[in-house]
Amino acid sequence: MMRRSSVSVLGCGIDPMRQQEVLDWCLETARSSARARIVLTANASHLVAMQDDPALREAAQAADLVTADGMSLVWAGRMLGGEIPERVAGIDLLDGLLRCAPKEGLRIFLLGAKPPVLERFVARCRASYPGIEIVGWRDGYFTAAQHQDVVRQISEARADMLFLGMPSPFKDIWCERHRNALGVKLIMGVGGAFDVLAGEVRRAPRWMQTAGLEWAWRLGLEPRRLWKRYLIGNSRFLWLLAKQSVRRRAPAAQA
Repeated sequence: MMRRSSVSVLGCGIDPMRQQEVLDWCLETARSSARARIVLTANASHLVAMQDDPALREAAQAADLVTADGMSLVWAGRMLGGEIPERVAGIDLLDGLLRCAPKEGLRIFLLGAKPPVLERFVARCRASYPGIEIVGWRDGYFTAAQHQDVVRQISEARADMLFLGMPSPFKDIWCERHRNALGVKLIMGVGGAFDVLAGEVRRAPRWMQTAGLEWAWRLGLEPRRLWKRYLIGNSRFLWLLAKQSVRRRAPAAQA
């Protein structure tokens, strides 16, 4: 699958691909890649955090594919003169890859979430995706001293695809730091998708997703944990985006 030229939003290159194109790219990578490739599902929070976190910025730059996991990035790309055709949500991409894995003969490793949530997610995967081969799983609660043990467990499982249901920026930096030692072909962080697909957290209605309001739904569910990310973070995203737009237009006005 040939990648198209990325669209720069706040210094992050977003790949302007549709969900089916990304799904095809991921499956081809998991089938035949000679090296580990990383898919980063970026949203507005990612792009704001990258402004102050060099390690996260470097991880995003090193990723092999960066998708627009948020309507705000789709709109931002168009505002800046690029064309991002649609949102490619990490949870939808995960669901598509899990559905395709059995017929493609691809092996899965799951890392993240709390132990009981992860156990329910594994059980749901086996019920919802008949024939799926989950060769290993581990919860996301481990210390820095255990990082090498986690890497070793994943490598020994000989999985083709690794999904991380863990928060940013940890998951993105961790993946890049250990990518060559994990022994997998495709690595993708999916945030809280394990909790949603396990039935622990309700996803926003489709109309809210389409309208770019999924953040408001999540804020309503967890206001204490997410108020700063969304209220302050979204305001900063809009401010930074306005600054980039002004800078982009300035040369044209001077010509």
